[in-house]
Amino acid sequence: MEAFAVPGLPEFEAGDDVAAAIESASDLRDGDVVCVASTIISKVEGRTATLDDYPAGPRAREIAARFEEQTGEERDPRFAQAVLEESTDLVMDEPFLLTETRFGHVGVNAGIDRSNTGGAELLLLPEHPSESARRIHESLAADVAVVVTDTSGRPFRHGQTGVAIGWAGIPASRDWRGETDRDGHELEVTVESVVDELAATANLVSGEGDDGTPVVVVRDWAFGDHEGSENLYRDVESDFVRQALREWHYDG
Repeated sequence: MEAFAVPGLPEFEAGDDVAAAIESASDLRDGDVVCVASTIISKVEGRTATLDDYPAGPRAREIAARFEEQTGEERDPRFAQAVLEESTDLVMDEPFLLTETRFGHVGVNAGIDRSNTGGAELLLLPEHPSESARRIHESLAADVAVVVTDTSGRPFRHGQTGVAIGWAGIPASRDWRGETDRDGHELEVTVESVVDELAATANLVSGEGDDGTPVVVVRDWAFGDHEGSENLYRDVESDFVRQALREWHYDG
């Protein structure tokens, strides 16, 4: 397997054609996986905002005041309001905002970015990342999969890693259940999130700072002869960590 950044891409702006820019800067082959940073999707789809777009309501002011009381650091209540408006569920409101976005991703601050924003004050996540991936997938001449990536922290571990928030032309997971291990034992629970693994691979190449390489091609990787699944995000009923957090907040 090979992973390499697409060089020479422009600073994307609203209305730009991401697929055309990728094709002009690379020689894609059938079977490649194109991993695209969500930041450029957000820019071309006009997902920029300012703090003034989010006048703070009572809940946002309460969250900001409590954060300052606990940490001694000031938090703009307008930012808390932006997070609330970009979320469908507030999983935690202290010591940070952990929320569920409209498309099911759970992350800190609804994934709102304040770095590599192209000059905007706030860069919001794409509204429908899988639809964005599908449009790029259908516009590229080669038969390639497309994964929209973001960086995210994970429970129980330090640091961030690349994760998938949208995908097209590939299942989200490959399902090993019903297959056997080397000892002949049937696998009962193994479902591998390949889009997350591809996103993490791309993140190793693209980096987190000012490299300016938001698109990575993964080549000579194959999904293999496995069942596929589109399930990536747990629903609330099967998310025991989220249930535990809610019980903890209720008891507290």
